[in-house]
Amino acid sequence: MLNNGTLLLVGCGKMGGAMLQGWLDRGLKGSQVAIVDPSTQADYMQSFVKQGVRAVESLADLGNSFHPDYVLFAVKPQMIDATIADYQGYAEQGAVFLSVIAGKKISFFEEHLGADAAIVRTMPNTPAAVSRGMTVLYANQNVSKEQADACEGLMAAVGETAWLDSEEQIDAVTGVSGSGPAYIFYLAECLAQAGVDAGLPKELARKLADTTVFGAGELLRLSDDSPSQLRINVTSPNGTTQAALEVLMADDGLQPVMTQAVAAATKRSKELS
Repeated sequence: MLNNGTLLLVGCGKMGGAMLQGWLDRGLKGSQVAIVDPSTQADYMQSFVKQGVRAVESLADLGNSFHPDYVLFAVKPQMIDATIADYQGYAEQGAVFLSVIAGKKISFFEEHLGADAAIVRTMPNTPAAVSRGMTVLYANQNVSKEQADACEGLMAAVGETAWLDSEEQIDAVTGVSGSGPAYIFYLAECLAQAGVDAGLPKELARKLADTTVFGAGELLRLSDDSPSQLRINVTSPNGTTQAALEVLMADDGLQPVMTQAVAAATKRSKELS
């Protein structure tokens, strides 16, 4: 993953913490990692410290003894503006910068870290917390093949990865996979409510809906068949599933609504950038 390289994790909230645990589980040594985060005394942070990770509240507390090969920004967008200039020295030392910050383009990091800085912008999603994430990556021209492979290895610790042909595609990615988990959660909500409306007890309807959603997702993950084929496999002619799909697949059914939803998320991502 990083071989003997060192990594500085800036921000260790839900996403940063999920990634860090994934790295440690895959063999990254705690001594290779340092964290900058104000919550160093939190229980979850101390669990990382016990695994050999160094945690400090500010970059100034890190001192001059730690020279990271990789710096990963995992803080809120509004937090990076005031602190990013503090990391310019690492760029001059040849560190590679990864960002999981929504809305911050590579040009933002080049402006503050230098035009020669090696920068990889990524877009993960929340299933990374259970190592089922989907992360896309885009690198500027300063990132070497070896560095790109190491960055992909880091993100692969929490799920699947894919490289983009252009940074502009990140807005559409945000609309599909970045925001996508919320669509699935809402689908589970709607399915459960439909069960209640059909006469089922609320708790049973929720159990049926939730289990069906994650069971179908696991079947999709493990199967060699496409989603279309899996749908066909469970649709008997003139059966109950076909009756439901005639509603969902109508001209005003699920596809146009989903297309509108992804378009709205993509548009908002562009606005935030």
